[in-house]
Amino acid sequence: MGLRRGGAKGFFVYYYFLLLLLFRCHSRFGFGSGVCAFALAAQEKGDAEFTFLLPAGTADCFFQTTRRNGTMEVEFQVISGAGMDIDFALLSPQGFQLISEFRRSDGVHMVDPTEEGDYQICFGNRFSRFSEKTVFFEVMVEGPGGGERGGGGGDELEEAELEESLLEYKLEDIRDSMDSVHRRLDRSRQIQAALRAFEARDRNLLEDNLWKVSFWSSISLLVMLGVALMQVYTVRKLFDVKRRVCT
Repeated sequence: MGLRRGGAKGFFVYYYFLLLLLFRCHSRFGFGSGVCAFALAAQEKGDAEFTFLLPAGTADCFFQTTRRNGTMEVEFQVISGAGMDIDFALLSPQGFQLISEFRRSDGVHMVDPTEEGDYQICFGNRFSRFSEKTVFFEVMVEGPGGGERGGGGGDELEEAELEESLLEYKLEDIRDSMDSVHRRLDRSRQIQAALRAFEARDRNLLEDNLWKVSFWSSISLLVMLGVALMQVYTVRKLFDVKRRVCT
């Protein structure tokens, strides 16, 4: 489910691979030109969140590894940019289009993968010629049954004494409770990240509206001052009569 860490050595190998992928992507396509594929840096559960800039007239795609018969939820929001809308598409490992949306500012989609592999998440801004968009999206992936555990302890429990059996059951209950708390805390973190994205989008809208109101208010004030000066000048001209004095 995504990329996993394997100790200190695996950690450095993972980030070396990530930097190499970024360099090859930049040297071949250039950031923001064409479709630039980038593997999501996911946690062990497969959850990941990312904020990126989508230039005008381009599309960017991301890949997420997902197991069969699990669940994958994708949530996206346009944080800033004219129109606040993008195109969205989700493709299966075989290239079949599972979800397709056009000119949307946000969306939440959940799919049940029927095949294991790299699912493609694409965002498009090809319809816009000048305006770039800032996009936040989050991917939440769970394996079959919400998790996996090693088995094979049935024979040992049957052969163990009663006290050890009860202790083992209690440890399993504690482990289940801790896993439940961890999942809920992780879900709370994801909701907070989505709320931060909403707040950023609303703040950008307010700042943009404030700039527009201030700009047009200044223009209106200048026009009013110009009209007032023109009226004063016109009135003075009406009463400025030059009389001839005969001597």
